[in-house]
Order: sequence, then structure tokens, then C-alpha cells
Amino acid sequence: MSEELRQQQMTFAAHLRDPENAAAPSDIEDRRLKIYRDLLFNSLHGLLSSNFPVIRKTLGDGAWRALERAFFADHRAQTQLFTEVGNEFATWLSSSPRDPAWLHELAHYEYAELALSISDAALPPHDPDGHLLDGIPVASPFAWPLAYAWPVHRIGPDFQPDAPPAEPTLLLLRRDPAGDVHFSILSPLTFRLLQLIDSNASDTGRTLLQRLAAEAAAPDPDAFLSEGAATLQALKADDVLLGTAPRC
Repeated sequence: MSEELRQQQMTFAAHLRDPENAAAPSDIEDRRLKIYRDLLFNSLHGLLSSNFPVIRKTLGDGAWRALERAFFADHRAQTQLFTEVGNEFATWLSSSPRDPAWLHELAHYEYAELALSISDAALPPHDPDGHLLDGIPVASPFAWPLAYAWPVHRIGPDFQPDAPPAEPTLLLLRRDPAGDVHFSILSPLTFRLLQLIDSNASDTGRTLLQRLAAEAAAPDPDAFLSEGAATLQALKADDVLLGTAPRC
């Protein structure tokens, strides 16, 4: 490729990305350029609007389109997959914070719902009938504990907080066997229990609950263990836990 052709292509691409700040190529009439400008931006607009409907409604069309324009102008895509563009948008917001302050967390939450709905993760080996206290609990790859500073599950046109609450928002996203995605609010102890399970490869459910009881300075470890066992069973019933690791 000649240097002249490369420069022409760079000028053309820069203008399509940011027509207000990048000069148009002098040898292409604006009527034709407009076709390309509209085609590319409208394709991105349709994709992002479907991925982030809450943000779009909350910001309003004008601010939402301005945000899309900024992303289109600033970001250099690292993927050719349409389903990953939303992830890059959320990551871009995280690395380039913009007002409102909760925007990047809400984007992460909205994209997580999509990502979980299309995940093709394989189920790890497990015994569905294993004893959750005596065995090693195995979490489903379709159950994601998430922590946010902002109450992302409540933000919308009618609720736009100015400051984060004192306590973090702990949520569980899970996909049921029918493929539907649900969210629920987690207590700090259940969130921490899921963290321990996710990072665990050898400890039994009983050991994990005992560790959690020590972390929480539980006044009655036996009662804590009993309640924890019930929590493990409830998580299993909701397909958050698959069972236990198979015995070797």
C-alpha cells in the first residue's frame, strides 16, 4: 500500500469517526460521505441502544447520542464480534469516567445481563447429589455475584442518585435452565460465601462456613454453621451451586 493511499484511508476513517472535528477528504462529495457517516453511526447506535436501554432512557436521546459519538470517535475496537462491542463500551466508560458518576457501573451491570444470557460456558465436573457440607461446593458458571458502589438495579429515569449509599450493592445474576436471567440482592455474608466458593479448590462447605464464621466473629459458630448449611441448600435449589466436586 502506498503512503498516499494510506493517508487517504486514514483521513476518510477519521472523518467518519468524528465528522465535527476531522476534516472530510477533499476528493469525495459530501452527499456520498453522508451515506457512510449515517450508515456506520446508525449501526453503532442500534447496537448500543439495544445493549443499554436503561442508560439510554435515563440520559435521554440527546445525551445518549453524544455519548455514542464520543465512544465512536475515541475508542479503537479490539473485537470483530458485535456481542463484544457492549463490553468494550462499558470498559471505555470505566477507563474514561463521565457524568453521572454511576454511569460506568450501570453500563457494566447492563452488559453483564447480556453477557450472561449468551454465555456458552461449560459446566465443570460435579456431583449433583454431593453433600454440600462434607464435599467441595461447585458454583455454576451461570451465577455471577456482583458488587457495586451504586444501586445499579434501581437507577433509571425516576431514580438518579447524587451520591452512593454507605453500603455497597451486592447482586446475584443467574441464568435459569430455560435461559432466562434473574437478579436478586445478596446479603454481605452470602456474597462473601460465594466469593469463597468461587476461589476454592479443596475446602469442604463446612470448612468454608467455619472460615466465614471466624471472619464475621459469629457469637455462636454452631448456629452459624446450621444457618450456613441452609443457605448452601437454598443456593443449590436456585442452581447457583451445581453440587460438589466429584470424588477422585
